[in-house]
Amino acid sequence: MRKSLYLFSFLFFVFLSASCSAKSNLPVKKLTLVNSQGSEIAVKAEIASTFAERQNGFMFRQKIPDGTGMLFIFEEEQVLNFWMKNTPHPLSIAYIDKNGRIRDILDMTPFSLANVTSSTNVLYALEVPQGWFDKVNIKVGDKLKLNF
Repeated sequence: MRKSLYLFSFLFFVFLSASCSAKSNLPVKKLTLVNSQGSEIAVKAEIASTFAERQNGFMFRQKIPDGTGMLFIFEEEQVLNFWMKNTPHPLSIAYIDKNGRIRDILDMTPFSLANVTSSTNVLYALEVPQGWFDKVNIKVGDKLKLNF
């Protein structure tokens, strides 16, 4: 009986630790996307600007609500590769150049280790729940206001 109680306690602690690790302490900013018709769309995005923050991303997050996302900021423009290791929620990613122009919008598969690669050098990547860009009429060529 004691063994099973210890095992249960241990497993509960592991589960609790794993669920806590999915929470983020990243700063959140209200970003503005502008579509080709001039409409402005707001997204509340966590800002990942350090190597460690970018590495962790949305890993282990079970639910990412529409209207929220994560903006990855890099030190210099480059071709970027993202994957979905340990990421259960389906995402779409917009690769954005230094001028705020969206160069690619691509869907990503949960838990996939396949690279999702930008077609050109970019400075930013914005991940949102899969399909959200379509829902709010954001397309390749639209812009992210760089006022963050």
